[in-house]
Amino acid sequence: TTNPPTSPVTPARLHTSATSPSASWQKRAAAAVTHPREPRLVSPFPFRLFSFFLFLSLTLSLSVLLALRAAQRNATAAAMSTKYSLLSLPLGAFDSSNRDGAVSALSAIISPDNGTVTPFNIPDFKIGTLDALVQQADDLAKLEATCQVVVAKVGDSLRQVLNNDEERIASYKMVNDKPTDQYLRSFSWNKIRYRADKSLGELIDTLQKELVTVDNDVKTKFNQYNSVKTNLAALQRRQTGNLATKSLTPIVDPKLLVQDSEYIETHLIAVPTNVKREFLKTYETLSPMVVPRSAIELDHDDEFTLFAAATFKKHSADFIHKCREQKWTRRQYTYVEGGREEEQRELDRVTNEERKVCGEALRMGRTGWSESVMVWIHVLTLRVFVEAVLRYGLPLEYVTALVKTTPKLAPKVKAALDSSYSYLGGNAFGRDKRGRVTKDDAAMSSEMAAAGLGTGEGHEYTAYDYYELEFP
Repeated sequence: TTNPPTSPVTPARLHTSATSPSASWQKRAAAAVTHPREPRLVSPFPFRLFSFFLFLSLTLSLSVLLALRAAQRNATAAAMSTKYSLLSLPLGAFDSSNRDGAVSALSAIISPDNGTVTPFNIPDFKIGTLDALVQQADDLAKLEATCQVVVAKVGDSLRQVLNNDEERIASYKMVNDKPTDQYLRSFSWNKIRYRADKSLGELIDTLQKELVTVDNDVKTKFNQYNSVKTNLAALQRRQTGNLATKSLTPIVDPKLLVQDSEYIETHLIAVPTNVKREFLKTYETLSPMVVPRSAIELDHDDEFTLFAAATFKKHSADFIHKCREQKWTRRQYTYVEGGREEEQRELDRVTNEERKVCGEALRMGRTGWSESVMVWIHVLTLRVFVEAVLRYGLPLEYVTALVKTTPKLAPKVKAALDSSYSYLGGNAFGRDKRGRVTKDDAAMSSEMAAAGLGTGEGHEYTAYDYYELEFP
């Protein structure tokens, strides 16, 4: 059999084949194929919530870290801040008959949480008349106040030279090659420099003269250092400043200036850069006899532009005055052969001098601190001795102790001492209904007069011999 002839494909035929069973099968097969799902739109809320909590967590962590560091700095500052109390009490105020037992009792009263107590040994000095002791007590109060001023000035001078570097400053605050705290807590009267067999008046005079010498030496050396430092700063500004202040020697080409003229003079004017166009427009009319088109720009920086302009000499003063009215700076300049090299040599010389004098000032600062603190503690020792004699009388049976505490805890130390020993003040001290120690000013005045005591320089009267000191 023969196949029937194939008829040509026509548009109608195409349409018919599209709806044929074969085409329907292809559609069903295509529909059966699993198509990838379109991506679902996820709500941004959970992501934003996560970001918020992450940001909050990081912020809190940073805040905690900064707070911890601040606490560490405060703790370090508190550790460095120390306050001392030097006191004497009659031995009869203690149950113990020896000084070691009395110091232990003091430590228990003050409490180790508030401060540490160490014995402070004072030799027996020669005692003069009562009138002499009263005068010496007043002299020592004034001398001790002067000691504090001198020590503070030495400390400020060291701080200035060392740019407030506390670690380096501490290394210079040594007394007899010991840290100040160690020197004070292990204090021993210097019997070689201040012989205890001399009279109190002689010892006071010696200490006063030494303090004046230390003060003058430190003041002279640090004034010299400040002078050299100021000179160096001025030279450095001339090298690195703006065109209104710096040296013009390396900038100005002398060939651009009118020199050795009988009638014409060149002026150097530093003009703010933002008004240099105004200068160029107006300088020729500022005063009579300005040389037209004589303005030459020599240099410029971020703030100023330096111009050279020429006028006839007889009108120079008027031109300069008009420039000043416009807030333009006239710069003085005289050409000197080899001036640039000479300026550099001067800068090098002063730099070396500053380095040398700085070392000398630091050595003087170390010596001045040691000497002034040593004089201060010896003066304070004499003051404690004299007032102990005036308060407690003879024979000399009293206990002296040093309390190391902090400015924050010092009131607690004082309150503990007042609570136990205010009765030594007689009628000057009493207690209120709650048992707190109170003062009677009228009775206090009579007690002080009876003991031959004054308040001294900034010293508040207490029922016992008591002084506070801090090192700057």
